[in-house]
Amino acid sequence: MDKKTIYLSDLDGTLLNSEQKTSDFTNNVINKLVNDGMIFSYATARSWNTASKVTNGISVALPAIVYNGAFIIDTLSGERLISNYFDEKVNELIEELTECDIQPTVYSVQSGDEKFSYIPDKITKGMTDFVESRREDSRNNPVVSETELFIGDIFYITCIDETEKLQPFYDKYKEMYHCVFQRDIYSDEQWLEIMPFKASKSRAALQLKEYLGCEWLVVFGDALKL
Repeated sequence: MDKKTIYLSDLDGTLLNSEQKTSDFTNNVINKLVNDGMIFSYATARSWNTASKVTNGISVALPAIVYNGAFIIDTLSGERLISNYFDEKVNELIEELTECDIQPTVYSVQSGDEKFSYIPDKITKGMTDFVESRREDSRNNPVVSETELFIGDIFYITCIDETEKLQPFYDKYKEMYHCVFQRDIYSDEQWLEIMPFKASKSRAALQLKEYLGCEWLVVFGDALKL
C-alpha cells in the first residue's frame, strides 16, 4: 500500500508570482495534480481572508495553515480547526512594546470574529500602508487606547518599524515566543511578528500531517526554516 504524502507550499516568495497571486499555469498544474489524487495545501503568514483571495484559482479542499501556524483552517467553510492563542502574559508584552514607542498591530478573535487592532495616530508609515491596503477588510479594527488592544483571544502580533528598534525585542523574546524577524519581500519594510511559542508553520505542518493521516510530508518555501 502506498504511503500517503502531503505536499505543502509556502505562498509569498514561492507559490505566488510578482503580482501576489497564483498564475494560471500554477493553478492548472496544481488542479490537475489534485484531481489525480495529490494531497496539496499551503502554509502562509497571511490570514485566511487574504490567502483565499490570492489562491482562488486553486481547487484545494484541504485544511490550510494561516498566520504562520496560529490557525489551521477548513478551506471550504473557513472554520478554525486548530487554534493557538497567547496566555494572559501577552498583555505585558504589548505594554512593553508601547512603552518603547513601538506600536503593535494585535490580532485577536472577538466574539468569534477575527480582528486586527491598532491605534491609528501612533502607527508607522509601513503599518499605515499595510492598513490602507486592507481598508475594506472586515477585520480592520482601529482603536483609541492601549487597553483596547487587550480585548479578545490574542493569537498574533505584528510590528513594522526600524530594525534598530525591533531587534532588541526579537533577541529578548525569540526563545519565549515564536518570532519572525525579516524584511517584507514586497515593501522591504522591517517586520517583527510574534506568535505563541507553539504556533509555527513547522508545528502546524506536523499537526496537519497527522490530521490528514499522512505518513510523509514534503514542503516548499523560500525561507531558511519553517
